[in-house]
Amino acid sequence: MKQKVRNPLRKRILRELSGEWQKYLVIALFLILTIGFVSGMYVANGSMLKATDEAPAKYRREDGHFELYEKADQKMIDALEKAESVTVYRLPFRELEEEIGDIDGGREKLSEQQKKDMSVRVYPVRDKINLANALYGRLPKKNSEIAIDRMHGENAGIKVGDSIRVGGKDYKVSGLVSNTDYTTLFEKSSDMMFDALTFDIGLVTKEAFEQMPGRIHENYAYMHTTKPGNGKRDPAKGGNQEKERADAFVETLAKEAVLSGNQIRNYVPAYANQAIQFAPEDFGHDKAMGGVLLYILIAVLSFVFAITISNTITREATVIGTLRASGYTRLEMIGHYMMSPIVVTLIAAVIGNILGYTVFKKMVSAMYYNSYSLPDYRTVWSSEAFVKTTIIPIILMFVINLIVIAGKMRFSPLAFLRRELKKQRNKRTIYLPSFKFIPRFRLRVILQNLPGYFVLFLGICFVMVMLAMAVGLPDSLDYYKDKAPDMMLAGHQTILKNTHDQTGQLLKTEEKSAEAFSSVTLVHKSEARDEDVEAYGIEENSRYVKSEKKDRLKDNEVLVSDAYSRKYNVNTGDTLKLTRKYTDEKYRFKVAGIYDYQAGIAIFMPIDSMRSLFDLDKDEFTGWFSEKPINDIDETYVLNEVTARDIEKMTDQLDHSMGSYMLYFQYLCILLSAILIFLLTKLIIERNKNAISMTKILGYTNREIAGIYLTATTWVVIVSDLIAVFIGYQVLKALWKLIITRMEGWFDFIISPIGFIKMFLFVFIGYLIVMVFDYRRIRKVPMDEALKNME
Repeated sequence: MKQKVRNPLRKRILRELSGEWQKYLVIALFLILTIGFVSGMYVANGSMLKATDEAPAKYRREDGHFELYEKADQKMIDALEKAESVTVYRLPFRELEEEIGDIDGGREKLSEQQKKDMSVRVYPVRDKINLANALYGRLPKKNSEIAIDRMHGENAGIKVGDSIRVGGKDYKVSGLVSNTDYTTLFEKSSDMMFDALTFDIGLVTKEAFEQMPGRIHENYAYMHTTKPGNGKRDPAKGGNQEKERADAFVETLAKEAVLSGNQIRNYVPAYANQAIQFAPEDFGHDKAMGGVLLYILIAVLSFVFAITISNTITREATVIGTLRASGYTRLEMIGHYMMSPIVVTLIAAVIGNILGYTVFKKMVSAMYYNSYSLPDYRTVWSSEAFVKTTIIPIILMFVINLIVIAGKMRFSPLAFLRRELKKQRNKRTIYLPSFKFIPRFRLRVILQNLPGYFVLFLGICFVMVMLAMAVGLPDSLDYYKDKAPDMMLAGHQTILKNTHDQTGQLLKTEEKSAEAFSSVTLVHKSEARDEDVEAYGIEENSRYVKSEKKDRLKDNEVLVSDAYSRKYNVNTGDTLKLTRKYTDEKYRFKVAGIYDYQAGIAIFMPIDSMRSLFDLDKDEFTGWFSEKPINDIDETYVLNEVTARDIEKMTDQLDHSMGSYMLYFQYLCILLSAILIFLLTKLIIERNKNAISMTKILGYTNREIAGIYLTATTWVVIVSDLIAVFIGYQVLKALWKLIITRMEGWFDFIISPIGFIKMFLFVFIGYLIVMVFDYRRIRKVPMDEALKNME
């Protein structure tokens, strides 16, 4: 029996990989790092999402909570529980100031302004609902002890055993905890951004709580007897059922509150509570974004491989022709040239996933723990991570290379032997402008290498999208920090609990800059979320809301804030359909104009129109706008005070959570652009080895040849860089709008003129680094290269 001859093509695979090992090593490292990070993100996100999904049952998390102006009587609680099949728990809290004293870590980490603003929401230890997970230390057992939020503690440099001053009294920190109803530290669910720097959650013993100063907030949490939507967290898998149950509950709550002579101050169902939902939703967004970036990068690298192999096929055309003539089929040749990208991708995917489950998982989880107050989690082996970071990248690499290589292999064996690998040999000649010889030569180089330069352009665009985030977020934060005072309606906005004192007299202030206003909270309903809209009633000829249109508004006509207009694409002439919060009362407003107010989602109307529309008393108002603080009103009448510092807190938190990462991200983008340009310009030089060798034979120096080829590439890089800056900015603006639509408020994505210059320079710096290596490549091209490959 004749022994089967082993396929000699197999030996060529290893030889090809070893012969181009530098290039394949760079691509492999690139893939390993990217796949590793995205795999780590999937694993960390999946593990944390599983922990947050288990939290409602494990820590008895609330299905919602509400705050009343007065303590609820038992009759009201019984009626609620019977009507809505819920169990209601009283969870009172106090809002107090927090001082960290001379703690070293806190002194270093927090600014003086942040230390002044620090506040803590104190609960008695909760043992029936919203249980705490003690990550370090334990819950308080003595009246002199307090447990605080782990995230806030780390930000402020507070450790177990330290002492902090709360409400004028010193407490020893017994533990750093994660509260299941505050995985993200939102002071109010309507806030645009959480605040783990100056806002804290504290737990003390019940006896210590009773002895604390400050008003008790009559807060209540409830749990459904049967979970809506089968207890699923994702709004797409039960969010509508949760919303229906929540809407029904608030209707019953409003009715029972009125019957008992009480009023609702605040109501937040769990599905709409940012303190509960923000972190897991962020995990999901990050997973989606990481997957998209991975697939874009895989596609770019697939084209790099495809162009490399295409050049190799052209260089080895006679060898391929000989093999085809010897009996090797077209399919066998395609399979041979497909092996290199598949092998490299497979090895990178295996190593990347190993790193993802070890090193990168810890890095990603550390990033999340730096922003969120999460409970303990255990690593969950993720089939999703395997599919999305191994199977899909290999399929992408396979399909893209198959299309290119199959197209290249469509010629007959004779065509390969003759090196006739052009579909149309007599295609129309492109006439170049009558430039001098060298500029025409450079232009010809660009035209001959258009596929490679196109992939180079795609790679630069990919880097620029990431750079837009790395540069744009810090620019946006700086913009809002600088403009915060100008964004406010007034320097101080004092909101009152009641506009009449205990004797029934209308509250008045001697502050000359004070101007009364009324406000009612409405709700804008959309597919993404229901969002609060603050309706302001403004005095005629207001010094704070200056608009000629405002004083000419007709009934049911309003001005909308610029933030409202941008977020929901509301324009002059549109009709708004809004619902009053906590009721089913619906209102329609015609938009008469856009008012330049970026700090909130709001509408404006004359105060008399508001009183008439919402059946308010003729002298009723909500509070005052003023330039200076109002100090002649008893604090017991003041509900809240809004200043520019509220916007600055948001930017401080974002800067703390992401600011330092953005700087590292910028450096990473420079490296990324350098590697991509390195790979692609290497291919262009390799493809033109014969031409470079011939120019050397004709007497051109290395410097002159580099001036031809590198200058041509420089033109392409500069033009691509400029176009990519615009594309990256537009892509990020579109992505940002999708992200911010799912959050409260509006936050413009802004890149400063200096930011655009930085984006351009970061990529160009990467190219300048590559130019050094490209010049060395040109110098190493021997003169006999053209003679060896003469047809």
